[in-house]
Amino acid sequence: MRITVTVDGVAYSDEVEPRTLLVHHLRERLGKTGTVVGCDTGNCGACTVHLDGRSVKSCAVLAVQADGREVTTVEGLAREGRPHPVQQAFHDNHALQCGFCTPGMIMQAVDLLAEDPDPDEDAVRHGLEGNLCRCTGYQNIVSAVRDAASRMNTARTDAGGGA
Repeated sequence: MRITVTVDGVAYSDEVEPRTLLVHHLRERLGKTGTVVGCDTGNCGACTVHLDGRSVKSCAVLAVQADGREVTTVEGLAREGRPHPVQQAFHDNHALQCGFCTPGMIMQAVDLLAEDPDPDEDAVRHGLEGNLCRCTGYQNIVSAVRDAASRMNTARTDAGGGA
């Protein structure tokens, strides 16, 4: 089946088998290796991407379901060579160890902050509960998301967009 999907701002048209998972299409056909395969069952969240602006676990979405839609991967978050504020906050707050879960955590955190620009610690933990990290105690991840929220709110205020 032929699909056309926009990934990180670039349109791709490709033949795919109807049973191909989006995560495999992104990695194997489009080279988007920042989207990792964790469990293939939707349990860990390592493969989280944005589909039309909302986070989804790409191991639970068929590539054909993305036909005509927009996908953003962790590689597509940076702008003009600068990391997204969530990416920068994860780096600055040491919110990773092995880094395997990090792309999915970042994508979920971006979605969370789009819905709730100023989450408290409980809201962050609740918003990330579908993403697993096997290395950390989550505290640095929570701190990174809250730091990113603060940075993004400050940038909005500085740009005259209000808080």
